[in-house]
Order: sequence, then C-alpha cells, then structure tokens
Amino acid sequence: MKAIGYHKSLPITDDEALVELDLPMPEPGPRDLRVAVKAVSVNPVDVKLRARAAPPAGSPRVLGFDAAGVVEAVGAEVTLFKPGDEVFYAGVMTRPGSNSEFHLVDERIAGPKPRSLSFAEAAALPLTAMTAWELLFDRLGVAYGRKTGGGTLLIVNGAGGVGSILTQIARRLTGLTVVATASRPETIAWVEKMGADHVIDHRRPLDEELKAIGIPEVEYVAGLTATDAHLPAIAEALAPQGKLALIDDPKVLDIVPLKRKSISVHWELMFTRPMFQTPDMIEQHRILTEVAALVDAGVLRTTLTDDLGPITAANLRRAHALLESGRAIGKTVLAGFDTQR
Repeated sequence: MKAIGYHKSLPITDDEALVELDLPMPEPGPRDLRVAVKAVSVNPVDVKLRARAAPPAGSPRVLGFDAAGVVEAVGAEVTLFKPGDEVFYAGVMTRPGSNSEFHLVDERIAGPKPRSLSFAEAAALPLTAMTAWELLFDRLGVAYGRKTGGGTLLIVNGAGGVGSILTQIARRLTGLTVVATASRPETIAWVEKMGADHVIDHRRPLDEELKAIGIPEVEYVAGLTATDAHLPAIAEALAPQGKLALIDDPKVLDIVPLKRKSISVHWELMFTRPMFQTPDMIEQHRILTEVAALVDAGVLRTTLTDDLGPITAANLRRAHALLESGRAIGKTVLAGFDTQR
C-alpha cells in the first residue's frame, strides 16, 4: 500500500523530509478497524515528531493522527463498527500513523463520521475536538451542557486547531463567557467566527488586556501555546481557586507563584487514554460520537481552513511548512490518494 513517511529527521525544505513509501497491508488485531483512509489533517504533533523523533534505523516512520475513512475490515472482537461504516478518529502516538492508504485503529478511539460533513471536513476535527473536550470537561471540570453558573474561560491562541473547536464547545455547550486571544486581523476575524464573546491580543500582557475589556479575573485558563511566557499574566488574571489547563511543551514551568491563590494545574494529552490502555479508553469513542451528533445538529462546525489536495509527500511537506510558519489558522487537510481518485 502507499504511505508517506520519513527515514530521518530533516528540515521540511528538504525533499527527503517526507517521502512516498510502499508498505505491506496491515492486518487488524482483535479490536482493530482497518480503515481505507480518505482524508487526513496535519497537527503540530506531526511537525514536532518529524523534526525531533528519528525513526529506528532501517525502518521509516509514518506520521498522521487525524483521519476520516471507511472501515474495510475488522478484528475478531470488534463490536462497535462493521465494514462499510464511515469513521473519524485521531489514532495514537505508539502505532503507525494515518498517512497511508490503509490504517489500523482501535475501535474504542474511533467515532462515526458526521453524516453532514465530507471526509475532508471530518478529518479536521478528531484530535483537536477530543483535546478540547477532555481539557474543558475532564481536566477543568466544567459542567457539560449547563448554561447557568457563569464564569469566564480564557483561551490562549484561539485561532489554532484546538482553540478553534474549544471556543465553539465552550461557547455553545457551557455557560462560560469565552475570551480568546488573537493578534492578526485574519485570526481575530476567525476567532469571532468561532463564537468568542471577546478577543484580546496575546502580544500584550493578558491580565491587562482582560482588565481593558472589563474582566478583572477569570476562573479558567486554557494554555494552548507559550504558557511559560504568559504564566506571570495568567497568575495575575486567574481568580483565587481558579484552574489552568495546558497542552503545550514548556521546557520549564514554574507554578510556585500560583500557590497563593490555590490555583490547580492540569495537563491534557488526548493520547494518554490509548497509550496506556486506560479502563476508560472507550470514552474517546463516546466523545467522538457526541461531537459527530453535535456537528450534524448544527451546534458545532468543522474547523477546516486549507485543503491542500491529495495525500502526497509534496503536499504533506507543504502542510508541515505551513504549521512551522506559525501562520496557520484552523486546520489543514489533505484528501484522497491518487489510486483512490
């Protein structure tokens, strides 16, 4: 089967940074789905792994997490799906990725593709939607679907993949006031389109920006990028007994200043459940099923902004370069292999 991967970590400007491969057809394990991949999206984790994680000598690594496609075969113990079902999912870091014609995924972390979306539109959602959902409801403990209670959520980097869907989820499924950060005219417009109540500039101190719009403190902060740089302002902006949840990778994060306010700190990594095969791993199937239903009901929308064409090595290099530029808005998607067209 056709796949795209890499043999060694190289700058994305190098033609060998991502190359086409011919790999054996994977055989599903007991709870695996073998999915004919129709579309994928690219996430910051793809870029980080390609740049920093060299594959074992002699064995190329296939990246890709988000995918939407059709179940082609199932393992002996699969009960949630059958061949012919359309699915979407985000995979796991410890298995080969979705940048391939056929891909194996555990049924417990896959969901039914939203019927109202194309494969490309659906592929934009799984990783970021699950990250946002787990961050908001599992880590920060916000009540799902309850419109009373008030409170404010500050989302640092509202125009990114996670920020785009987190803004929607928080705005439409909770009673929180949503403040998202953005700094360029196009990102400000996008964040407003996603439903943010207020937009502030993350190039300025966040606590001062909040005060300028009449919000002296917030109960929740989602640190999606540069959490270490923003931490002093976050410490000032968070209310006593507030909560901070983060997804980025600061080299050092000194949370001692948060002690005086009894602020709790939470990490979110949506790969944790499948990587460690946790007893509640099937919760990701339930999350994606709920997200699909909310999309089909018109409550949530896809965050696709760029469709770069077929799934090829050249197009994936373009997608990685876009993410590395720091100029990406929403999600970048590729759809279809040449043999499927």
